[in-house]
Amino acid sequence: MAGWNPWHGCRRVSPGCLNCYVYRIDALHGKDASLVTRTRDFDLPLRRKRNGEWRLAAGERVYTCFSSDFFLEEADVWREEAWAMIRARTDACFFIPTKRIARFNVGLPQDWGAGYPHVSLYCTCEDDERARARLPLFLDAPLHERLILCEPLLGPLDLSPWLGSAVAMVVVGGESGNNARPCHYEWVLDIRRQCAAAGVAFAFKQTGAHFVKDGRLYRIPRALQHAQAAKAHIDLPARH
Repeated sequence: MAGWNPWHGCRRVSPGCLNCYVYRIDALHGKDASLVTRTRDFDLPLRRKRNGEWRLAAGERVYTCFSSDFFLEEADVWREEAWAMIRARTDACFFIPTKRIARFNVGLPQDWGAGYPHVSLYCTCEDDERARARLPLFLDAPLHERLILCEPLLGPLDLSPWLGSAVAMVVVGGESGNNARPCHYEWVLDIRRQCAAAGVAFAFKQTGAHFVKDGRLYRIPRALQHAQAAKAHIDLPARH
């Protein structure tokens, strides 16, 4: 999967933001991650190589705005142009995560309709309070594909009221970094159970740095967090 960050920097908006990796990485370089700036890669979807091929290749899955939030207020002045670039690249698939689903309709393209077929939105919810606040709005939003992202997962989470054919997948992951809050395997398995009952695809993305299984705390290096999750073999395809 390729990446595209049209702008960088964000403001913390909920408990899942406490140990934000963007803040952590920026701090290592003496940068203030709360300052939102347009990046040098802003026009990346429209850039071509010397041979004329797209730099973001046709057919590419593009993880979009992962060092900020696509619907951040400070980005309102740039979003119309970003949507125009996305509209122009129907040959690629854009995956947009957000904690700001309440601002989804701000500056939405006039031709959006029921959603662009090549755009998927991840609504993040790290705990029950965020799920109750965000997921009803998420289900009401006109979208071609909806995915729920529970990362960092901070506690037991009941998604069952919102699971069904309108949600394509639920992705779960723990928190990274030295100060990571623990992710309990029992929470992960319970969300998997909910997805299985609803016929929704499920993916265990990564364990996080502090992972609790059978009452034991495991400290897992960043390089192994995705691999350890994959070893659980608990991902589920969608039931058709």
